[in-house]
Amino acid sequence: MKNTRRNFLKMSGVGGLTLASGNLTNMAADMDAGNFLGQPQHNAHLQRSHVQSFNMSGFAAPKLDTVRVGIIGLGNRGPAHVKTMKRIEGVEIKALCDVRPEKAEAAKKLLAGTAHNPEIYTGGKEEWKKLCDRKDIDLVYVVTPWYMHAEMSIYAMEHGKHVATEVPAAGTIEECWKLVETAERTRKHCMMMENYVYGIFEMVTLNMARQGFYGDIVHGDGAYIDSKMRNNFNTDNYWDMWWLKLYASKKGNIYPTHGVGYLCQLMNINRGDKLDYLVSLESNDFMMAAKAKALAEKDEFFKPFAEKNYRGNMNTTLVKTAKGRSIMLQHDGTSPRRHNCINGVYGTKGSSLQFPGPPRISKDDGVWVSQQEFDSLFDKYIPNIYKTVGEITKNSGHGGGDLMEDWHLIDCLRNGLPLDQDVYDAALWSSIIPLSEWSVDNRSGAIDFPDFTSGAWKKNKPNMDIQLSNGGGDTGIS
Repeated sequence: MKNTRRNFLKMSGVGGLTLASGNLTNMAADMDAGNFLGQPQHNAHLQRSHVQSFNMSGFAAPKLDTVRVGIIGLGNRGPAHVKTMKRIEGVEIKALCDVRPEKAEAAKKLLAGTAHNPEIYTGGKEEWKKLCDRKDIDLVYVVTPWYMHAEMSIYAMEHGKHVATEVPAAGTIEECWKLVETAERTRKHCMMMENYVYGIFEMVTLNMARQGFYGDIVHGDGAYIDSKMRNNFNTDNYWDMWWLKLYASKKGNIYPTHGVGYLCQLMNINRGDKLDYLVSLESNDFMMAAKAKALAEKDEFFKPFAEKNYRGNMNTTLVKTAKGRSIMLQHDGTSPRRHNCINGVYGTKGSSLQFPGPPRISKDDGVWVSQQEFDSLFDKYIPNIYKTVGEITKNSGHGGGDLMEDWHLIDCLRNGLPLDQDVYDAALWSSIIPLSEWSVDNRSGAIDFPDFTSGAWKKNKPNMDIQLSNGGGDTGIS
């Protein structure tokens, strides 16, 4: 059996993706420590080793009138958060960090004409730690390549900061458990910024689920399907070609949270139900190696990529929940297909489907309702959070999700309210990455999910207060 992580380390060497204190080395050690074939036993050992010291589900930190923010990573997603955060009342952007000086300076220019005057940290591989060490920061955004997220989030919590990390939050089971342990011990929020649950379709259908429209939800379909071939092979797009290197090093669903997050919210996963086990099947690679070889014939830069064993073009992962529901997740970032998250929800009384458009809803007769009735259902079930700021946020990135998620995070921190997602969600949704890789490399064998809540899922209450029933909603947006 091929050890894909070891092959990856040979490719990336001491540079490449080792910026965050050798997290890729940790990934390789994780596979070897679990002995790969013994990964289920290794995961069970980690589960038994954890004793919940504090239940972070429903946790509300003390109010912050002004949320002082530091942002690490200013390549692609980082500037988007700068643009949204500067519009939100009660935010002070105190610091910006990127290893590339030009990226940090460009992000600071986005704040010209505002009251924000952040200090810049740049040029060195450890500069992000200086940002986390500051005493005048309450919330750290981690917006770096995803294999760095866990280490930076853990360090920030250890230094007294709440954390908002981009997706996914972790790449190994060990990192998932370390996030949970650190959040419980420090009692600091660690929220994964899953913006794909903040669109109007997602919020309306979540409200429909909570009000019983679907009856018992039986099954959900989710995905992240979007051709990234041009992006991944573009030498000017991703720092150090990190996404291409990940495609050349790992199997399984390496980007699961956009698909699974929405479904977990509707099914109250970690709050009355839990993900039980998964199986994952992956096609061969029919595109990436061929593309790398073709480019290498013309450009020396691509020669190190030309003989790599790339992940398959399509991964399909099936999940069973403790209550007997099923979930199908897909990831395809290569073939020429339109952006598609599917977002299909199927219950005993109704169903809905977002992609491919137009979005549709059916009642118990299984027939898609007319556009007029669709609009009527939307008007009936649109939640208060969208009534409050939806018109303001809808023109931001990702169908309004970017500004909506940042606004509600700040609003909850300013009002001392629980956040929309907690560290258990971050760990669980991210754990699909290593678990699906194990399954793919073991002929689609079944593997159990860890219970990061340590049994508390049986009593935890639903989160994401889309009706603003607990208060809040009074933070302004310019």
